[in-house]
Amino acid sequence: MTQTASQDPQVLVPLTTPEEVDQFLQDYPLAAVFKAGTCHKTMQGFGVLETFLQNHELPVGFIRVVDWRPASNHVAQRTGITHQSPQFILFKQGEPQFEVNNWDITPEALSPVFESHVPARSGEGAVATEDNAEPYRRLMHAFLDGQLSEWAFQDQYVTMFRDDASLRSQREFELLSRLFGDPDAYHGGLHQLGAPQERGDLKARVQTLLNDLG
Repeated sequence: MTQTASQDPQVLVPLTTPEEVDQFLQDYPLAAVFKAGTCHKTMQGFGVLETFLQNHELPVGFIRVVDWRPASNHVAQRTGITHQSPQFILFKQGEPQFEVNNWDITPEALSPVFESHVPARSGEGAVATEDNAEPYRRLMHAFLDGQLSEWAFQDQYVTMFRDDASLRSQREFELLSRLFGDPDAYHGGLHQLGAPQERGDLKARVQTLLNDLG
């Protein structure tokens, strides 16, 4: 993970076992657990959460449900909340206060909760996110170098994005998602996304995205 700022580090703790879940909730009277799934819904949901963590003081424990399933099951058993992923659960004194799941993790859902229950930071928070955009960069360079056709590039890019469950910043999520739009359209066949050039010159858009990613 890399730090996006330096002045006020965000508490972001991996919870890999049931014992770590209990210890985390004991250590932090006001905290949240974020369950990360296996597709871009996790990336989108964490991106929304990240924007609130920049301005609010809330320790977050995250669980990769496929890798750390006992920890995920323990949260469900402890709270009585049916497991979903991605899933955001706010805790106070170890008891769940609020939950939201999947595509419902939106600014509209989180805003009143953070305003009512989570203290504001004195300065902007430094949220550690997973800066692993290199696979996208390699794919885009391969396309620009002529190694992939437009259709092959679109197919591989959308598949990579759809299966990406990284904990990314909202900025990075929005940058990566703007190239082809909603990846869920791919489930019905590539033709549902339309021709790669329908949104304008593809090579120019790819080069712009590379520049913006840095």
